[in-house]
Amino acid sequence: MPVTRRRPTRAELRTDVLVAAALGLVSAVVGVLGSVAQYMLVHDDTPAWAFVLTSFAMAAPLAVRRIWPWVPAILSSALYIVFGQLGIVELTVSQVIMFLAVYSVGAWDPNRRRALWVRIGVVVVMAVWLGWAFFTTLTSEPATTAVISQMFILTAINVAYFGGAWVFGDRAYTRALEQEELEDAHAEIVTQRDQLAEQAVTLERVRIARELHDVVAHHVSAMGVQAGAARRTLRTDADRAEHALRNVEQSARDAIAELRTMVVALRSDGDGDGPMPTLADVDGLLATAQDAGQIVDYRVVGEPSAVSPMAELTLVRVLQESLTNARKHAGPTAHVDARLRYRGDVVEVEVSDDGHGAPARALGTGMGLTGMRERVAAVGGSLEAGPRPTGGWLVRATLPTRIVAAAAAETDAATPHAGREAAASIAAAIAAERDDVERALLDADATNDTSTPHPAATRSSE
Repeated sequence: MPVTRRRPTRAELRTDVLVAAALGLVSAVVGVLGSVAQYMLVHDDTPAWAFVLTSFAMAAPLAVRRIWPWVPAILSSALYIVFGQLGIVELTVSQVIMFLAVYSVGAWDPNRRRALWVRIGVVVVMAVWLGWAFFTTLTSEPATTAVISQMFILTAINVAYFGGAWVFGDRAYTRALEQEELEDAHAEIVTQRDQLAEQAVTLERVRIARELHDVVAHHVSAMGVQAGAARRTLRTDADRAEHALRNVEQSARDAIAELRTMVVALRSDGDGDGPMPTLADVDGLLATAQDAGQIVDYRVVGEPSAVSPMAELTLVRVLQESLTNARKHAGPTAHVDARLRYRGDVVEVEVSDDGHGAPARALGTGMGLTGMRERVAAVGGSLEAGPRPTGGWLVRATLPTRIVAAAAAETDAATPHAGREAAASIAAAIAAERDDVERALLDADATNDTSTPHPAATRSSE
């Protein structure tokens, strides 16, 4: 299927109606004034009302020049010839009407074959009519220099008008197609980027849910079984009950230890088992950036105040990611300004560069920004990122010095789809483990009746 221009909008159609009315009005005024002054008329005795009628008749087809572009080209040229033969055509603004009619065929007709033949037909008919007018003029009066000069001038004007309308119309059609293709490609890129970002967040949430399930589910189910066994044997077999309670205690310790291990594993940027970064590590980040050739101007503004550990970690990570992005997109020699501002109950980190990396960042996947937004939202803060009006890039994160309890809820609200996925995964895991625990408790009741150790308790003690 050939590529065609988009359909005109309602605003464009309204504009065409207004343009047609305006050209008709101007042409009528010029025609009436010309009839009074007897200027540029075919016949000097033409009544003024005739110019009003013919002017609006020629301009009216332009109202549909984007819907049916071939209509004004055919009608306006035909009316021009008819009114010209009758001597009731205004010869100034009508040329603009003819130009716009021929231009519209090339610029808006989706059927390019029809656009070609309509314009050929209009040009040929107008040329034949003009040639006939020249012939009758030369046969009715002597071929003086003035007459011949006037013929050459009219011929040149018509060639310029119709040739320009033809060329500019085709150009407009081609440019419109290219622009629409670029807009479609850009929209597709933006959609894919958003999908990738959403998918990354969803996968991360599901991975965390899976880790929680793997770490907690086994120990919680074992604790439930052992607690049930202890409750049922507490009066009949104290040693067995004590053994079950010890297993519950050990399972709790194991769960806490594995949760801590999971938190360490979920830290980004390869933190490993080391301590969480703090603002005291900023000097190391700056030294690394300077070793890479970056020019960084780092300043602390305001009176430093106590910041919660998670907020402190987030500030360091935003600063680290912003320096990395500046080095990657703005270039290693770009000048980077970094500011850490203390403003009462909030602390702000701002990183800006003077490079020209905005186009490159716009084409990126935005995973770094997504990660930063997730980190900042998790502690109840906000993140701004985008190109600077004077060039370069700006990242600004504003965080509360103390994390509010609603921060996690706000984070889930900010990513509803991912939150639903993670919540569904966790809910399914909890439901499955609940069923396992209930079945195990029933087994424990049966086992307790026969005074034999519960298999789960045996495995836990092992």
